Amino acid sequence: MKIRDLLKARKGPLFSFEFFPPKTPEGEEALFRTMEELKAFRPAFVSITYGAMGSTRERSVLWAKRILGLKLNALAHLTVAGQSRKEVAEVLGRFVEVGVENILALRGDPPQGERVFRPHPEGFRYASELVAHIRARYGEGLSVGGAAYPEGHPESTSLEADLRHFKAKVEAGLDFAITQLFFNNAHYFGFLERARRVGIEIPILPGIMPITSYTQLRRFTEVCGASIPGPLLSRLEKYQEDPKAILEIGVEH
Repeated sequence: MKIRDLLKARKGPLFSFEFFPPKTPEGEEALFRTMEELKAFRPAFVSITYGAMGSTRERSVLWAKRILGLKLNALAHLTVAGQSRKEVAEVLGRFVEVGVENILALRGDPPQGERVFRPHPEGFRYASELVAHIRARYGEGLSVGGAAYPEGHPESTSLEADLRHFKAKVEAGLDFAITQLFFNNAHYFGFLERARRVGIEIPILPGIMPITSYTQLRRFTEVCGASIPGPLLSRLEKYQEDPKAILEIGVEH
């Protein structure tokens, strides 16, 4: 089912799960078992990420197919980084072939160790271009989502500039957006207010990452530019070598 239709028909809160394609057979078995268990909670959809520079394209398509095989709604991430327009179009076509109806259109991050994004010489430069391509090729046959940054994209010069880029994606054809992770609700509600003020009316879903590892948290927040409130950071630093305590602090927050 298309996510835009789910959002229109909802009568209460919806939630979803997001996973990374595993790199080992053992990891694949574990993830499949996890998905089977989580199915009982009836998530609105399950998304599978797309590795940096298209590194997991084969596994991402495979896992989208597996999610659908479990009778769950699949949201496939698709990035343009490191790929030509032709390559992106081919992967998009493969997602459609296996039955995917929902795409999260993303630009993608620079390669590890680099801070500046350089588009493929024959590729899309912005996520908005990918959104426009999907709409031109598939019309309303796909439900298209995009990323939103409550604290601004790391490469943006200001919140105002970031909002202009976000609006360009919306005008290109987004049905909904999912925010980058945040740890202060004020960032989310502030972004929502700014978006509505400039005429953006699509659903903007909050992206929430469970805190399970101090090291992972610091790495993720550095990449995406999200801030960690001082009191929370102090507690996490104090117990960073205690996984159980880290999990409890995250749940409490």
